[in-house]
Amino acid sequence: MKLPFKRLITLVAGTALAGLVHAADLKEIRIAVPDLSAGTQNSGGGVTDVLRSQQIFEKAFADQGIKIQWNYFKGAGPVINEAFANGQVDLAYLGDLAAIIGRSNGLDTRLLSATARGVKQYLGVVPGSGIKTLQDLKGKRVAVFRGTATQLSLNGALASQGLSEKDLKIINLDFNAAVAALAAKQIDATWGGSNLSSLQAKGLAEIPLTTKDLGGAGSVQAVLVGSGKFVDAHPEVVAKLLKAQQQAVQWLTDDNNKQAYIELVSGLASYPPVILTNDLKDQKLSEIFPSTLDPVFLGKLQDAVDLASKERLIRKPFQVSDWVVPGLAAAGI
Repeated sequence: MKLPFKRLITLVAGTALAGLVHAADLKEIRIAVPDLSAGTQNSGGGVTDVLRSQQIFEKAFADQGIKIQWNYFKGAGPVINEAFANGQVDLAYLGDLAAIIGRSNGLDTRLLSATARGVKQYLGVVPGSGIKTLQDLKGKRVAVFRGTATQLSLNGALASQGLSEKDLKIINLDFNAAVAALAAKQIDATWGGSNLSSLQAKGLAEIPLTTKDLGGAGSVQAVLVGSGKFVDAHPEVVAKLLKAQQQAVQWLTDDNNKQAYIELVSGLASYPPVILTNDLKDQKLSEIFPSTLDPVFLGKLQDAVDLASKERLIRKPFQVSDWVVPGLAAAGI
């Protein structure tokens, strides 16, 4: 994987305007991450857990006296978009829909990096419900976390079977609340991540299908975005941060580190390691976590924007090519 960072730095730095604040005046970088943990520690999974555990950003900016402030949000994407709007965060690791909603709603964010692609999602149902396919969900009470990548995933999965949210009784619940509701049989089903396997292990849920069973329809992409103000004011910081992030990406995309990654995330998220082990058993980390904004990844993001518009999850569609910081895709980052 060629990563011409010198070219990247030149390209990004060229967008800086005279008179803007420079790195010497920057005291901290505020990073937002959806908190997927079921315990007392924070976990966003993927590259964020590697970055934090290895203190990569902290080490990269120590010589400049710039602190890294990690902010974890249980409210996930919708709350992080509010934080962006209020100027409370500079960068955010987000699933596709939340990032798309922010941009569509007028948030001046810039697409900086891919962080995950083709992430599986699961259908969890009440045991003995007889629900085996998405067609069986018609008229059923299905929980999904609105405004997050999980909602767009559900829409993509449904669309692949000629269905839409209108065919279901959608209930908006966050990830932990949906798991609790399914266990208590207050809903018929929920659409979510691999944590649903924990209910299956306890006999509290059945998992009749995943996005893999649908040929990848509904799989999730994830991104790193930055506020336009921050990116324009600190192009050299952004370039340095992306270069530092690549250390985590190189570790993460080495399939020899798969077991270490499973143990890392499971420990931080308070999930039994078997959940991630089963989730990743038929996938390579080298296929999930490349950071490049390559044509295939950008194409999937554009498909996500178009689907979100078609399903009226956003009001204003846009071109993903206009979202990318000039030069990033060309630089191969």
